[in-house]
Amino acid sequence: MNTLDNIRFVLVGTTHPGNIGAAARAMKTMGLTNLHLVTPKIYPSAEATARASGADDVLARAVVHDTLDAALAGCQQVYGMSARLRHLPVPVVNPREAVSRIQQSPDDTQIAIVFGREHSGLSNEELDRCHHLVNIPANIEYSSLNLAAAVQVLAYELKMSFDPTIVVGRIGEEREAIDANDLEHLYGHFEQTLTAIGFLDPENPRNLMRRLRRLFNRAELDRNELQILHGILRAAEVKKGE
Repeated sequence: MNTLDNIRFVLVGTTHPGNIGAAARAMKTMGLTNLHLVTPKIYPSAEATARASGADDVLARAVVHDTLDAALAGCQQVYGMSARLRHLPVPVVNPREAVSRIQQSPDDTQIAIVFGREHSGLSNEELDRCHHLVNIPANIEYSSLNLAAAVQVLAYELKMSFDPTIVVGRIGEEREAIDANDLEHLYGHFEQTLTAIGFLDPENPRNLMRRLRRLFNRAELDRNELQILHGILRAAEVKKGE
């Protein structure tokens, strides 16, 4: 399986320096740092740095080239981004399919993903240098994506394929797990209390308890939540007895 370190994002002929900074930011948020620039109109630029919003290190390491051939040197696979489905003898895939192919490539494969100019994209000659075209499915009536947005889509797909680590649970809160016996005790308490307050008719329970079981099984209760529910039920019982 390949790694993110072997993947370079190549921006060709970018006219607005802010887009370079925004692209660097999009890359860094997804763990990508290998940025190459081909004949940018204005670079370096204070605006690029400002739009990078903390991804200055990606900009500092960016390599500027005079030609696309130089930017692709050493790459065995080249994917060209294209908003228009052109009549070229090159396979067209969506970002997820492209990333799947990238992930299956040998470990040492160097890969380039090439993005064109903001207004005109990549020329046919530049697309000829690509082994695959990548098209982002979008609204047919308005399919124009900002350069940095396109970079973000590809960066996200790469991140989710190579390193889909997410924070599971609730940030900032310690959760103590409960077991099946705890849940059975809760269901028994519910049945007892709902019967006492007249909400559940034990002679005609229908599917109420079964539905409550499904509800709380989906909720994945923790110890604190379990105690809250028991407390509510006890309070209802006290109120009923007054």
